[in-house]
Amino acid sequence: MSAYYYQETNGHNGMAYQQQQQQQSYGGGGYPQQNSVDDYMVPEEEWEREAVLDPAWERQQKKTFTAWCNSHLRKVGTAIENIDEDFQNGLKLMLLLEVISNEQLVKPDRGRMRFHKIANVNKALDFIMSKGVKLMVGAEEIVDGNLKMTLGMIWTIILRFAIQDISVEEMSAKEGLLLWCQRKTAPYKNVNVQNFHTSFKDGLAFCALIHRHRPDLLDYNKLTKDDPLTNLNLAFDIAEKHLDIPKMLDAEDMVNTVRPDEKSVMTYVSAYYHAFAGVYKVFKRIFHLNIKADEKVVMTYVSSYYHAFSTTQKAEQAASRICKVLSINQENEQMMAEYERLASDLLEWIKQKRPWLENRATDNTLSGTQAKLGDFRDYCRSQKPPKLSQKAKLEIDFNTLQTRLRLSNRPAFTPTEGKLIANIVDAWKGLELAEKGFEDWLLRELRRLERLDHLAKKFQHKCDIHEEWSQGKTDLLQSSDFKKCSLNDLRALSRKHLAFESDLAAHQDRVEQIAAIAQELNVLGYDQITSVNQRCQKICNEWDVLGDLTHKRRVALTEAERIVERIDSLFLEYAKKAAPYLNWLDGAREDLVDMFFIHTLDEICGLMEAHNQFKATLGEAGAEYKNIIRLVNDARQTCLDHGLELTPNPYTNIQPDEITTKWNEVQTLVPQRDQDLQTEYLKQQQNERFRLQFAQKANVVGPWIERQHEHLQQLTIQVVGTLEQHQKKLETMETNVVQYRPHIDELEKYNQQIQECMIFENRHTPYTMEVIRVAWEQLNTQLTRQIAEIKNQIYTLEKKGISEEQMNDFRAAFAHFDKSRSRRLDPKEFRSCLIACGYNIREDRQGDVDFQRIMANVDPTQTGFVTFELFLDFMTRECSEEDSVDQLTLAFKTLSGDKPYITAEILQRELPPDQAEWCMRRMKSYAGVDSVAGAYDYKTFSSALYGESDL
Repeated sequence: MSAYYYQETNGHNGMAYQQQQQQQSYGGGGYPQQNSVDDYMVPEEEWEREAVLDPAWERQQKKTFTAWCNSHLRKVGTAIENIDEDFQNGLKLMLLLEVISNEQLVKPDRGRMRFHKIANVNKALDFIMSKGVKLMVGAEEIVDGNLKMTLGMIWTIILRFAIQDISVEEMSAKEGLLLWCQRKTAPYKNVNVQNFHTSFKDGLAFCALIHRHRPDLLDYNKLTKDDPLTNLNLAFDIAEKHLDIPKMLDAEDMVNTVRPDEKSVMTYVSAYYHAFAGVYKVFKRIFHLNIKADEKVVMTYVSSYYHAFSTTQKAEQAASRICKVLSINQENEQMMAEYERLASDLLEWIKQKRPWLENRATDNTLSGTQAKLGDFRDYCRSQKPPKLSQKAKLEIDFNTLQTRLRLSNRPAFTPTEGKLIANIVDAWKGLELAEKGFEDWLLRELRRLERLDHLAKKFQHKCDIHEEWSQGKTDLLQSSDFKKCSLNDLRALSRKHLAFESDLAAHQDRVEQIAAIAQELNVLGYDQITSVNQRCQKICNEWDVLGDLTHKRRVALTEAERIVERIDSLFLEYAKKAAPYLNWLDGAREDLVDMFFIHTLDEICGLMEAHNQFKATLGEAGAEYKNIIRLVNDARQTCLDHGLELTPNPYTNIQPDEITTKWNEVQTLVPQRDQDLQTEYLKQQQNERFRLQFAQKANVVGPWIERQHEHLQQLTIQVVGTLEQHQKKLETMETNVVQYRPHIDELEKYNQQIQECMIFENRHTPYTMEVIRVAWEQLNTQLTRQIAEIKNQIYTLEKKGISEEQMNDFRAAFAHFDKSRSRRLDPKEFRSCLIACGYNIREDRQGDVDFQRIMANVDPTQTGFVTFELFLDFMTRECSEEDSVDQLTLAFKTLSGDKPYITAEILQRELPPDQAEWCMRRMKSYAGVDSVAGAYDYKTFSSALYGESDL
């Protein structure tokens, strides 16, 4: 029986591995370091040749590894005494490998020469490496008795043949062994297994493992944490005497070492695992093979062991099933609560922002509106992006939760009223519409206020010039001085009035401009329009009075002119030339100081061209100026020639000094105007550079985003390869999109420059920052959603046990009937798809009834469409086996010992504390006639978990 027991407990080590397992490597007794799956059996870095082991750890490892080797070598009648010497010739090393692997190695060399020893050790090392183990130790080091490298080699063998194949609840190797210890010792006080060094130092963990499987061997309640030496010796002695586990550790070393050697403890604990788990497997195999023993005592002993371990195994399986179901429910409740919290937070934020975005009130000032634009820009950059991410996370979490609920056969999650995904999407659309309207209104308001500011200044300037010109004109026209004048004076007054009429006609254009500006200010809603209208009305009324008075005076002078016989032709010619020329000078001065409001380079070039044309007329104006001054000088010279005193010109009040002053002023303003136009030209050049800079970048970023959208659309429509490969493609694309973010930020910087320079149009690109920003946000959202969908499909494969081939068949069938590539089928397309997948749906009334039943199951919300996720969920449910109420009820029944109720004591013993407490809070008390104190109704509880009743 002992030989068969050895073969059963160790034979599994010779099997081929079905998959790579994850392992942690441990360095020199130090803390574990996580390795990748492919590096599971890579030798640890602590076995490097130059390093020095801690003496206490070296002593513990040497003793433990020697005992472990002897526990196997004794099965073939041999043993080792010094681990660093007895493996030097390679013979016992090859024998050890044959025993633990249950395989025959190649024939060893029997010579005693060094090369014979090296050859034997190499054969052993080659066999180890054939099992997928990478070694960094050489045969010469083992032959030379290098203790450190020998211990490293033995530890690698222990990992491969004693620890690697340990598997507990999908966890393997060290993690699986640690989980096994935690599960077995959970009900015991003063035991908290978190590692393989300090957690076993007081000995209680070893005693708990023994008591859990063989409670007849010790009384755990009599043990105390304050006497670790007694606890350790008791466990070691019982294990050696009753469990056939050799004494691999020394109690004094465990107590006196601050941190016991992890490898030594791990090796010794693995012996416990193989002893208890192996005994169960052997006994089960004996009964299955119906092996007959001659002695009834042996059969009775084996039978008692079999039933004991069988009951324990069933309880562990039942507890594992319950823990799994409860963990899923707890995680789902946490996800539901998190969804409600995030949805409430997002909807409240949208509710707070909508009134601000819909407010169109302004202080009607340029600075105030620019401040509003700055606040809106800060909102778009800083406040909205986190909420957009939160919205995407809500959608992903909601879809993930619904998938998890469907896959675990739970009822669909229905958020509280007003917090559905559709409500959030509608609220977000409303927010974006408010944003668009708010931004358009701000830009229009800025343009209007800038135009108003320019027109108001221009209106004030022209009014000042006109009022300065018209001052005193009414009194002059109303004067009756011509009735008292001599003939010469009368004629002079007549000429003077003729010059005034010319001046009046010249000012007609200025008055019309003032009226036109006032009208535009009225249309644009200028805030001080009342004062503007009053001033404009006053000027127009005065202008009408001036026209009437001028006409009346001209009639009177014409009547008096009949008696005028003389006129000074020279002064008359001067008056005729001076008045228009002075008016021209006033107009030129007005044009030279006139402010301009432009937005493009072409407009400033037009102004510069007009200014150049004006400068071309300065030569003629200079000649005219000289001609007018010559008339004055001729009159003065005539008086001097005739000894007369030069009297004031009776035809005009325009003095030569005034003309000279204004002419000199015009000549001074011309270069100033040149400088102003040049400055504006440079500004427009800079604006044009900003436009080109933004356009060049936008013409690169915009097509790139469009290409990414097209690529994502292709990946969404057609999946090539496995889902994991497709997920990797999407994640690579997501990485590329994240890395492209600096280009968007650079474009945002260029857009800020354009807005700060008040540039509203850009003819170099069809893209605006808003268009690119929306396309960018849509790309990120769609990419994140697509990755989440692929992950859900992978989760479906793992959960439902659906093969990759089946998944591809489902996807191909759906894509064949999804002609519009919208990733959803209407009822007619879905019915055709089901028939193509093998469903027998007849073309009659009964077939319609069957299809409506399927449609109600697939589309419970009655949207009228079947998305790919709903189709996949339906097909996987049809092709897989899921947990059910009956399975969970059977698990509780197993734990309770076939009773219709379960007690708190059983729940606390078999389940983790938090899950046991969670069950007791939700279970109803059992009300049957056979009820006992503290009994719970697990049947009602199981039905409630799957939505078939209410607690």
